[in-house]
Amino acid sequence: MLEGWEWLVIGVVAIVIIMWGPAKIPEFAKALGRAKGEFNKASKEFSDAATMTANSPTTTTFAAPAPAMQPAPVLKSKDEMLLETAHSLGIDTVGKTREQISEEVGIKVKLLSSD
Repeated sequence: MLEGWEWLVIGVVAIVIIMWGPAKIPEFAKALGRAKGEFNKASKEFSDAATMTANSPTTTTFAAPAPAMQPAPVLKSKDEMLLETAHSLGIDTVGKTREQISEEVGIKVKLLSSD
């Protein structure tokens, strides 16, 4: 006697035949076969690549070369940035307070922007 899951399979097959008709079933089977073939091909390629990588870890042909490491940017304090700006504008900073240097930088920038 047939059990529950067997009746389910028979029912699904009957519904497929009714919905698509007997002419469409071979096309459906071909498409299913092609999909299975593509899956098996991709699976084999993946396992071959994994085996090749495991056997020779020093040479990989799949990855791009690593980019050159660049040093991390150095964060500067406000005073360092002010001194650097003053020096680039040609302002002497020896013996001056931060406020004096800042004021001279402001004046120099205004003069340069008005030119």
